[in-house]
Amino acid sequence: MQERNSLQEAYRKYRTAFAATLIFSLFTNLLMFIGPLYMLQIYDRVLSSRSETTLVALSVIAVSLLLAYGLLEFTRTKLLVRAGLQFDEVLAHPTFHLVVKQQTAAPGSGAQIALNDVDKVREFITGQGILAFFDAPWVPLFLGLCFAFHPWLGMVATGGAVVIFALALANEFSTRGTLAEAGRAGNGANQFVSATMLNAEVIRALGMEKPLTKRWLTQHDEMLDHQATASGRGGMVVASSKFVRMSLQVAILGTGAYLAMKQEISPGIMIAASIVMGRALAPVEQAVQQWKQFVGARQSHGRLKKLFAGVKPDEEKIEMPEPKGALRVEGLFGLVPGGKEPILRNINFALEAGEVMALIGPSGSGKSTLVRHLVGAAQPASGAVRLDGTEIQHWDPEQLGKHLGYLPQDVKLFRGSVGENVSRFQEDATDQDIVAAATLAGAHEMVQQLPDGYGTDVGDGGNQLSGGQKQRVGLARAVYREPCLIVLDEPNSNLDNHGEQALAKCIAELKAKGKTVILVTHKTGLLAQSDKTLMLVNGTVEKFGLTKDLFQPKAQPPAEAKKEVAASAGPAVLKMNTAPST
Repeated sequence: MQERNSLQEAYRKYRTAFAATLIFSLFTNLLMFIGPLYMLQIYDRVLSSRSETTLVALSVIAVSLLLAYGLLEFTRTKLLVRAGLQFDEVLAHPTFHLVVKQQTAAPGSGAQIALNDVDKVREFITGQGILAFFDAPWVPLFLGLCFAFHPWLGMVATGGAVVIFALALANEFSTRGTLAEAGRAGNGANQFVSATMLNAEVIRALGMEKPLTKRWLTQHDEMLDHQATASGRGGMVVASSKFVRMSLQVAILGTGAYLAMKQEISPGIMIAASIVMGRALAPVEQAVQQWKQFVGARQSHGRLKKLFAGVKPDEEKIEMPEPKGALRVEGLFGLVPGGKEPILRNINFALEAGEVMALIGPSGSGKSTLVRHLVGAAQPASGAVRLDGTEIQHWDPEQLGKHLGYLPQDVKLFRGSVGENVSRFQEDATDQDIVAAATLAGAHEMVQQLPDGYGTDVGDGGNQLSGGQKQRVGLARAVYREPCLIVLDEPNSNLDNHGEQALAKCIAELKAKGKTVILVTHKTGLLAQSDKTLMLVNGTVEKFGLTKDLFQPKAQPPAEAKKEVAASAGPAVLKMNTAPST
């Protein structure tokens, strides 16, 4: 339950620093009076008395107080930076966890943007933008001093503050919608680019660069249009605030000069009032200038809040006994991410520890969806997947991962070395475990031929390796430390004959070690190694039973049987018995 409150916990930790910074801001703003008061004393006391001693004493006092101001300002900034690090420390890990969970449930959701949102919020609450909000509560102090000098001077300064604050509100209401639209369009364009660049070679080979560029530019231009509109409106407000700011300097000096001529104030008060008003208006003007950053941080906060409210974090789970590998699927109904109609309907089967099952069926029958449910990457709409009697969702994910091996159809490796990918980036991995996994997968010799062996960098997504090399490294990762349940989705789709022989040997060794293996395959070589076969058609179990009972290789010539196996995308994968499914 800790992740559920991590966003609030991060803000609670920051709240302590917020309160301390607010107190520091009180003293730094009080010390801001040094300049106008020093100026007032110079004009009204030093120049009239021509006392060098008074000048030196006042200057020493002013410099000493300004030194204290500098130290307080440095401390305030340092406090915010440290609070930002604590904010990130509390929030980064649970955000990554929820992003992975959300991306697993809805692969096209773009949940990874939340990781950038953490940075945006942290940068705002530790940067110059937030300091304007810390200084704003003390504006009345400066306006009060202006009133103390003379009511007319106070009214000029207060009127200016009201006008600039009104401009800040105008900036908010005129840019909120357009900046939000710009953010959505920008995120959409970035997601499109990220997905498209994964297939750069296809774009180049099939001459798709121009149409895809056009599509990206459409989204990119939409973002630019909204940003230009918001920037135009915001620029108008900023320009107006600068005009008002400079006009107020003229107004207060003019008013001060008039009052000085009437001998209601001294010339020193006129200059001091100008400085005090400038300090009073500075936080408001700075807030106007930092408004775009504030809006961006607010939008990021909204997305983080939505993520933490919408994605249920994993609850604390007790550690289960080490499983043996018995798998049971009971009344499973499953959906694809974002779908409403079930792809899997009432799936039931059971495997004992150490059995090998082949999963076959036509394309679109739900094999990959079933695989995602078997490894816990998808939440059943109803029914259950049980490992040694315990539902997959009841296992702690970290503990479960140690006992699961998974090779997806589209093998993705992670930026790092071959050895790191094989070991699943575990900190306690040993060289012996890595080599043993690669040897079991028949990949050890292949890895040795790479430029740096197990230290070879695979690149982003494994793009430094060929398809067959990625698949063999992925297989080694799946069998790392010999988990009790291994699920292989089309494990030989990119393998040559030598690779297929190594795969067959690996499956035989896993079976001999009592490991439960599930193979999604269309090829006869792997079917021959299975104890049981399950055929899916239209999301339902068409046949399930012992492989030797379901297949009748003597019922037709071997060549014809191989043709039907190769064309197992159809319901009649092989000549099968018509006995009821078990």
